[in-house]
Amino acid sequence: MHLLVYLPLLVPLVGAGAAGRLAERLEPRLATWLLTVSAVLLATASGVALTALAATAIGQIHLVAALGHWSGRILRRDDPAALWIARVACVLLVAAVGGSVVTMVRRGRAVRDAARTARSLPGRRRLSVLADPAPQAYALPGRPGRVVVSTGMLRALDRDERRVLLAHERAHLDCRHHRFVLVAQCAAAANPVLRPVATAVAYTVERWADEHAARATADRRLVARTISKAALLTVRHRRVPGVVLAIAADRLGPVPRRVAALLAEPPRRRTLLLSATVAVLVVATLSTVVVCRDLDSLFDLARVAHRWQARPAAA
Repeated sequence: MHLLVYLPLLVPLVGAGAAGRLAERLEPRLATWLLTVSAVLLATASGVALTALAATAIGQIHLVAALGHWSGRILRRDDPAALWIARVACVLLVAAVGGSVVTMVRRGRAVRDAARTARSLPGRRRLSVLADPAPQAYALPGRPGRVVVSTGMLRALDRDERRVLLAHERAHLDCRHHRFVLVAQCAAAANPVLRPVATAVAYTVERWADEHAARATADRRLVARTISKAALLTVRHRRVPGVVLAIAADRLGPVPRRVAALLAEPPRRRTLLLSATVAVLVVATLSTVVVCRDLDSLFDLARVAHRWQARPAAA
């Protein structure tokens, strides 16, 4: 435990460094799933490591040891970290829990507000057209989710470009892309080192929708042209709800990179890169399991020592 307890804190650095490469080289659907799962696993692993470091320090407090019926002396003797490291771990753990809770509450409210907005739109069809000269188009999650397009956007696009736009936005709703983004954001709030992973997920969901539109229209160049055109049209108009996925939302996926990816060959399966990523996740998971097992064994030993220490007094 003395060495393995630090491994889950270091592995997220590897994940953050590799996130951009995974987002660019893997097929978008696979990349989204892999990055989201990685964010959750790595955030959990680092949280467990911080808990292990903090628990041994907190367990040495006399009152806590008395309530838990274990020996603080044994915990002090076998503590895997110096006291100052344990104190830092306590602070980081509180910050991680607080950050994740705040993010979950804020994003949960945003999703709730988006659902209310979707329900309040006129009509029952999935497509809602707003009488607005400003060009806008976005997917609004909810039950049901709605594709919102302004009359200004519809007038600016030709028939084929409209097909691309609708296919892209419907893909966001059908595949529940907002859930991947929210989960990755919560993981990054728990461990800020994972912010590049959350950014990569926001990019890959847009690429996922791009590829869906490319398959639906069988014309990758048309999709690339539509994305570029929509981005230019909406550059001065950002009046959209907080939780949306939009074809031209540069904040969720740099448009030039997406256009370049569409003009290139479709993404291929990268077995070596995928295998290396899975191997890193396995190492993080196994080290976390070992840390939990060793922590449990340490407290079991401390409880046994406490019982032995109490026996003469009872006699």
